[in-house]
Formats: sequence, C-alpha cells, structure tokens
Amino acid sequence: MPGQISNFEDSNEPQNKISCSPIQIESLEDPRVEPYRNLKMKNLQRGGEFFIAEGKKVVERMLQSHFQAASVFISQKRLEEWTGKVPPGVPLYVASQDVMNGLVGFDFHVGVVGCGVRQSRIPLEQVLPKDKERLTIVACPNCDNPENLGAIIRIGAAFGIDALLLGKSCCDPFSRRVIRVSMGAAFTLPIIESADLFSDLQRLKNEWQFELSAAVLDDRAVHLDRAQRTSRFGILLGNEDTGLDQSWINICDQKLTIPMSLGTDSLNVAVTAGIILHHFTR
Repeated sequence: MPGQISNFEDSNEPQNKISCSPIQIESLEDPRVEPYRNLKMKNLQRGGEFFIAEGKKVVERMLQSHFQAASVFISQKRLEEWTGKVPPGVPLYVASQDVMNGLVGFDFHVGVVGCGVRQSRIPLEQVLPKDKERLTIVACPNCDNPENLGAIIRIGAAFGIDALLLGKSCCDPFSRRVIRVSMGAAFTLPIIESADLFSDLQRLKNEWQFELSAAVLDDRAVHLDRAQRTSRFGILLGNEDTGLDQSWINICDQKLTIPMSLGTDSLNVAVTAGIILHHFTR
C-alpha cells in the first residue's frame, strides 16, 4: 500500500544517487502539479492519497522521515538552495514567483512546498509494544481546531510521548495547517486515527494495563502538582470549547485539573497538554 514502511533487501543492481534535474513549470494547469493547486482549500480535504508540507524546514523534515515524498515544488529563487537536496526519484518542480503566488492567491514568500504520500492506519500493537515498560500516550476525542492539534503534535513529540490517538471528530492531522503548526513533528510522532477510540482506550486499559486520566476544569479533581503516574499512562484532552464529554471522563481512572489564579477559568488545550506532559515526563 502506498506510504507503508518497507524493508528492502540488498540489490546487486546499481542505484541512481543523482537527484532528478529540476522540471520547469510554466502554469498551475500543468497536471504534474495538480496536488498543489488551491492550497487554501487543502485544509478541507482528508482521506486522499497525498498531504502537503509547506516551508523549508517542514519539507526538509518530510524528506528525512519515513514518509514517501511524491514531489517538491519550489520558486525559481530557491533553486540554487535546493539543488541536490531532493532524493533521487523525487521530482523537483520549479516555477516563477508569479506562478507560485497562484498556489495561495497572494505572495507565497516561503517558496517551498512538498507533496507526501499518506500512510495506512497503524495498529496499536505496532506503535505500543506490550513488552515496553514505560509508555505515554495522549488521546483527543474531538480536537477540531487545526492550530491546537498541530501544537499538541509538536508538544507531544517534544516531551517524548509514544503515540497520539485521535477520535473521528478530530480534524485531519495531515492537513496543511496542522503539519505547518506541528513544524513537521507529524512525520515523526506516531499518530493513530482511531476508527473506534473508545474501544482502543478500553484495550489499552485491559491489555496494556494503561491508567488513563481526564484533563478537566473541576476543583474536586486531583490537582496536577499532587498527581502521580503509573508506568503506562495516558491523558485525555477535550475540545477547546466543550471539553470532555462525560462518557470520556467515565472511562478514565482519575480526573486531573491545573490550579489557576486571578479568576482564570481555562487554558488553551495545547498549553494544557504542555503543562501536563512536562509534569508527567520529567
């Protein structure tokens, strides 16, 4: 299946180590750059074959990851910088700045985008080995804000969590905006788009002996500064607007809250993720 990780046996055949020559693109109507058209609308698409990475660092991280790169598209002024950077077999498309501006409808100053191949859904067993002593996961049943999800991915990677589990109500973790906010961390952090998050969490409790905690706004919950974790620990984070539904709280072993002052009634969910993960991964 496209995008899956494969182990290649050694071959006696010589392999081409030279990057492909740049391919000039004169118009966005060129079918070779179809995935890049109307980038402002790409955030609304999910479930297709490709994703779009935007910006120098993000595209570089895509090329260094285990994701298969379909192509890279740069402006003419970036050609010298990118000569030799793109792996053999990956087309490097080059266009004038005017053509590149047509990707988003205004001055596309970053001048670098890449197209990658989405991977198939990863099973829990592949991501979370049952023989590993210490495991940490974050689960988001309904994070529907791309900026928040991108930040949670970046924060989760920074604090070394083993996986991020997403429910069906979450936004696309491989939308252009989420990838950009995550700064490419979506290419390294295992992300499981669960077909049935409730069942997957029950499995983690029963088969992996996970302890799950719900992040809530409730003074009666365990204050974070007094909270401890087991070796296999998961935190559930709710929607920015509505928090966690009671059914998600019920599946958890405990409720956690972050004490706040000066009348503050809530924190951004990504900020919450960072505070909680710092506490439990120190």
